Amino acid sequence: MTPSLTLGLVFAVASAAALNSGFFIQHGAAAVLPPLSVRDPLHSLRILFASGRWLIGFLTGLAGWALYVTALALAPLALVQAASAGGIGLLALLVWRSSRIRLRPRERDGVAFAIAGLVLLAVSLARAHTVHPHASSTSVVVWLAMSAAVALAAMLPDARAGVSGAAFGVAAGVLYAAGDVATKAATLGGTRLAFVPAVLAFHGLAFVSLQLGFQRGGALATAGVATLFTNALPIAAGTTIFHEAIPGGVLGVARIGAFVAVVAGATALARPGADVGSRVRAPSPTAVRR
Repeated sequence: MTPSLTLGLVFAVASAAALNSGFFIQHGAAAVLPPLSVRDPLHSLRILFASGRWLIGFLTGLAGWALYVTALALAPLALVQAASAGGIGLLALLVWRSSRIRLRPRERDGVAFAIAGLVLLAVSLARAHTVHPHASSTSVVVWLAMSAAVALAAMLPDARAGVSGAAFGVAAGVLYAAGDVATKAATLGGTRLAFVPAVLAFHGLAFVSLQLGFQRGGALATAGVATLFTNALPIAAGTTIFHEAIPGGVLGVARIGAFVAVVAGATALARPGADVGSRVRAPSPTAVRR
């Protein structure tokens, strides 16, 4: 493995630790704040930034995003995202430490799949080398449009229950993933710097979705699901629209297994049902104005 690739993956792991710690802190703060409303965004932002605890989480996450951008400049998108998937293990540990409530079997399975994916990824990197990704602007635009449509569909309210915390988590994860794809495209330079506004737009919409989710569900059902979808979708983008090669032989099988494990972890955590965080305090779905 080349020095630049090694450094890129180190930054990816550090980014995952900062982002998931930031999400955990933000969740704890947002869950007890007055209801947030997309109809009055300035008031909602004032509520958030007036909370010292939430602000610490926000700044921690912002530092994690800066580390992530650095990792993308040094390593392929799919590898960065797969390395970042291990952050869900840290999030689960933080949730358990704060609540002292055991994770449900489904939650343990989701975390285990994510960690297994990280181990398989490490195995697949035995002879990895730096690649020079490329993607057409058209393919990136199509990916972003499809992501927006999927996020919108995830937030369509259920006739009886409204929009759940997990649904907001899925939407946030899809939107963050789209922003990450746009970020990777922008790091290629040249005319692709035109994707910078898309980076800001998708990350901004993801931020809003996640904060609304924090008031409706536990940390694993919101930030956990968002994190895993944020990891899984760019992995697919890396191998499809950015043409990042998968190694052959046993290492290729391990790489594909890592990607599958990440997706399986996201699926397990996204299934209906409250997670450990919401068993400590579960805000009423009607408590959040949309």
